[in-house]
Amino acid sequence: MTFDYLDVIGAGLIILDSEPFSFDYVPEQLVGRDEILREMALKFSPVITANGSGKAVLSGPVGTGKTSVAKRFCRDLQTKFEASRKIKYVHINCRNHSTPMQVLHKIVSVFDEGHPDRGLAMGELLSSIRKLARKDSTHVIVILDEVDRLLRKSGNDVIYQLLRIDEDQATSGTLSLIMISQEQVLDLLEGAVISRLGTSSLVKFSPYDLNQLYQIVEQRAKLTIKPGSYDEKILRLIAEGSEQYGDARRVIESLNNAVLKAESEGRSNLEMDDVQQASTQINPSMSEDIVKNLTTHQKLVSLAICRRLRKESNMTSKDVQGIYAAVCEEYMVKAKGQTTIWKIINDLEISGIISREVSNIENTRGRTTYISMPNVLPNDLATRLEMLIKAELR
Repeated sequence: MTFDYLDVIGAGLIILDSEPFSFDYVPEQLVGRDEILREMALKFSPVITANGSGKAVLSGPVGTGKTSVAKRFCRDLQTKFEASRKIKYVHINCRNHSTPMQVLHKIVSVFDEGHPDRGLAMGELLSSIRKLARKDSTHVIVILDEVDRLLRKSGNDVIYQLLRIDEDQATSGTLSLIMISQEQVLDLLEGAVISRLGTSSLVKFSPYDLNQLYQIVEQRAKLTIKPGSYDEKILRLIAEGSEQYGDARRVIESLNNAVLKAESEGRSNLEMDDVQQASTQINPSMSEDIVKNLTTHQKLVSLAICRRLRKESNMTSKDVQGIYAAVCEEYMVKAKGQTTIWKIINDLEISGIISREVSNIENTRGRTTYISMPNVLPNDLATRLEMLIKAELR
């Protein structure tokens, strides 16, 4: 029996290292999060003292770097102050550990992997954490990721107990706490917990902008794939495809899917079609109703854009006007003026069919608008448009 179909695995036509494609991978430099890391440093400044601890609540949309910031911060803290204080951290995904006992057992395992995971009450586990930390002369930072899962299922009690772990003890500084949630997690917390956390512990994450998404995909490309297998236009198209979401995970997944598509076809370079097809796998496909409900001239402008973007990653708005005029002539329809075309382009962007980026023209004060289709396959959309236009103009 032959297994030729498995030859694509590990072919290495483009991929050098697949690890940085993982959502769990934390790069040395985090794009666009320097200010947040500084904010975290201020909140945890007491940690370098023998009895100090810190608290933070990281909140923001999916794919905005909350988990990466928490892990990077803890690793940097360990390294920076290893001579003055021994620090360990434990990352707990509350989707997988959604009960207080599961959370506490996970914390204990940082110090003692063989610690009994049955038959102990919450108080006994909290006492074990204190004793093990002091015996090891270690400060532990607990990261509760997707903490809303824990709060909704099990309430606030374990959070409250962790925050008061050193209460009535001779020493303090056993534990610091970082909670992560996509939603405004303070709304799920009881007053007693909020008073111990303090409202100043909240750290808000905003979606990434287009430039930051480009830097992220460029960073991952340099870490994962061979130089010369891609160009700046390809990476820009990937970033544009996720701009409306501001989600780093989408650009990483789009790059990964595009690379896998190219390798599966035996190619050693990325093409625009790889990116567009990868994007359609991640983003919701273009609704048939959206395309059907376009006006005739919106369809004609869309078709003009598709015809250019079959071979190019982007085009200018001036290009659209010229190709649109030729399409109108082909279908024997009187073309609309420049003002109407601009309005149509704006409507197409709102509908999600196209993406626009305004760039300064080098060595001038002028600006040019570039149009792309990061979430749509131009060939496929062109075929649908041609059928609809022909039906309308019969």
